[in-house]
Amino acid sequence: MKYFKFALLALASQAALAQNADRHFVSATRNQNTLEITVSDGKYLIKPYSATVVETTFIPNGERFDPASHAVVLAPAAATALNATLSDRGVSLDFATPGITVHVEKQPFRISYIYKGQPLVAEKRGYIRGAGNETIEFALDGDEALYGAGARAVGMNRRGNRFQLYNKANYGYGNRSELMNFTIPMALSSKKYALHFDNPQIGYLDFDSRKDGTLSYETIGGRKTYQVVAGDKWEDIMAGYTSLTGRQPLPPRWAFGNFASRFGYHTEAETRAVVDKFIEEKIPVDAVVLDLYWFGKEVKGTMGNLAWDKDSFPNPRGMTADLAKKGVKTVVITEPFVLTTSSRWQDAVNAKALATTRDGKPYTYDFFFGNTGLIDLYRPEGREWFWNIYKSLKADGVTGWWGDLGEPEVHPSALQHGTGSADQVHNIYGHDWARLIAEGYAKEFPQERPFILMRAGYSGSQRFGLIPWSGDVSRSWGGLQSQMEIALQMGMQGLAYMHSDLGGFASPVLDDELYVRWLQYGVFQPVFRPHAQEEVPAEAVFREPRTKALARDAIRLRYAMLPYNYTAAFENSQTGIPLMRPILFEDAEGAGLSSTYLWGDSFLVAPITEPGAARKEVYFPNKGSVWFDFYTDKRHRGAITEVVSTVPDHIPVFVRAGAFVPMAKVVQTTRDYSTQQIDLHYYYDPLAGATSGKLYDDDGATANAYEQGKYQLVRFNGAADAKGFEIAIATETGKAVQAQARGYKLVVHNVVARPRTVTLDGKPLAFTWAKGRMEASLPARSAMQAKLVVIL
Repeated sequence: MKYFKFALLALASQAALAQNADRHFVSATRNQNTLEITVSDGKYLIKPYSATVVETTFIPNGERFDPASHAVVLAPAAATALNATLSDRGVSLDFATPGITVHVEKQPFRISYIYKGQPLVAEKRGYIRGAGNETIEFALDGDEALYGAGARAVGMNRRGNRFQLYNKANYGYGNRSELMNFTIPMALSSKKYALHFDNPQIGYLDFDSRKDGTLSYETIGGRKTYQVVAGDKWEDIMAGYTSLTGRQPLPPRWAFGNFASRFGYHTEAETRAVVDKFIEEKIPVDAVVLDLYWFGKEVKGTMGNLAWDKDSFPNPRGMTADLAKKGVKTVVITEPFVLTTSSRWQDAVNAKALATTRDGKPYTYDFFFGNTGLIDLYRPEGREWFWNIYKSLKADGVTGWWGDLGEPEVHPSALQHGTGSADQVHNIYGHDWARLIAEGYAKEFPQERPFILMRAGYSGSQRFGLIPWSGDVSRSWGGLQSQMEIALQMGMQGLAYMHSDLGGFASPVLDDELYVRWLQYGVFQPVFRPHAQEEVPAEAVFREPRTKALARDAIRLRYAMLPYNYTAAFENSQTGIPLMRPILFEDAEGAGLSSTYLWGDSFLVAPITEPGAARKEVYFPNKGSVWFDFYTDKRHRGAITEVVSTVPDHIPVFVRAGAFVPMAKVVQTTRDYSTQQIDLHYYYDPLAGATSGKLYDDDGATANAYEQGKYQLVRFNGAADAKGFEIAIATETGKAVQAQARGYKLVVHNVVARPRTVTLDGKPLAFTWAKGRMEASLPARSAMQAKLVVIL
């Protein structure tokens, strides 16, 4: 097996360790937006996508350029539009955009990247064909921290590890996992740049495991192409990478509610009863998830049926319709395996829907669930066969799709797909499965937002609306401890909806404290979906009274925060900024932290991940900043580590001074959600200065609602000092909807003295003040434009 290596070697030595001495510069030509550099053993193609994104490809002599990328959707910018310049100084070339400059030294040959005058990273020896491998080398600073490589639990700074790039489940993992379902060929640096290796084939990504300053990307074949993404801030890196590979569409609003899920509901009657139990207990719920019993009575032997077991689910259309009337969506599991014992086996064979042996016969093999074939997503016959099943289920009232085992879980190297071998497409199988559903909806149901829950994907999968989860984590404190790092790192790599089976999945452990703490964390992560093996219930309605009460409180808070969470999701769809953000985005002192993180722009969250913990160490980022306890309003200063007391009722959560937090009335299901009356919380502090916030709203269901002008966007602006504060509210209404009347109950925190005057648009406004909080009602107006002035 032959590997290509992209290696990063210490920047401090790059001058001494010049690039391959056997490589000689021959010529350079600018061809529109691409710089073509011919060298003695091949050709470099360098093209900018923007001022902050540049792509480099090496094509060895005797090979052809492969233009196909699984990840990139951005069109390269015209160099003239970028004002890109090419300067030839005799001994060197500079291909410069307003941001990134590619510096090429002719002899000895070397390529390096500079951003606004500051060195980022440099190739060292460049492309080398060795015995059994091909290598490209770069240079790193000695103290450079590295992030990326997909979903792992090894520590926030991942330098020092060697990672396999082969999507693979890790059943029952705890506080450490080196290989999981999402491996992504991407490295992000503390120097605020990213390297994305644009090749789906399997291999390795070595983050300096030999401690010699080397980072290696190795693969069995394919493109020798990478993109450099640079920026002034981490937000710029997120924006640049997601503009390159695509941004996550806004999910349907119900996806931000509570899910009823387990492995699994065996019958229609049981499914209906569970939903009714949530309603009876007044615990909000928006979806019920059906695991594999919907198509078979047994775990083994039935996978691939992908049709309702009419003994267990005699009236699926009636069931989904009745649940919909209660505001509850139906989600079903699907897998890409078709067992030879399944009812669809012969149909799949006849349709030529399955991956094959080299002589064209269906490739069959044994795994846990039985003897199986695998749907070939790389043949039109396979895609059409699979999509027709989804269309049939959608006609039955199914609203959401759960794609399981999509690594694929077992994927023999000898298996052949329509475009190549298993190893060539393994890492993008889940990616292209999500593509199948997303593109099917875009073609046949273009006004609907699909819900696509997938266990595997790759770089760029976010553009298909793929919602990842962290696999079959153990029901253990170690399992909980790893979840923040996994979600934060995945958000940095474009997949901002990474979340966990709340409460943990694997093993029948009954630990009420662990369950509650996991759900309390779940309020402040992208998808609230308890799920577990059925021996110990994942659903709050079936837990003992005290646990149920605490879980109910967490779920109700999740629903109260829908305006804030949905707005954060909108921001992600527009800019690529993740919902969960590491502290390192704002404060380098917190670079190694995952145990405390930012939720959106306004919240600092510190989950409880130890049993019986009476205290929690919290780092408050940013010198000169102020944070308030979300529950008590206690004030904390930034750039300080404090030990805070904990209580069973909630985890420690803090709000940034100057923040605007819109909240809503709690509803049983998001079908009844409304923003006609909003509780708008403003966290006043004399040091807050000028701050801002948003409230985004649409119908929660229409695809591309914002782009179609079917939205309202409210902007809040605050200005605070010791004398008081001002709040301006400005409403923008999309061209395709009527302005909605919206009223506000304004709650201002940390007002230590009764205000002297409060005016709205220059007129006195009635208010109340007690215990440091000021409250006032702003009457409902269409497309509100208002200014509140408070003098203390």
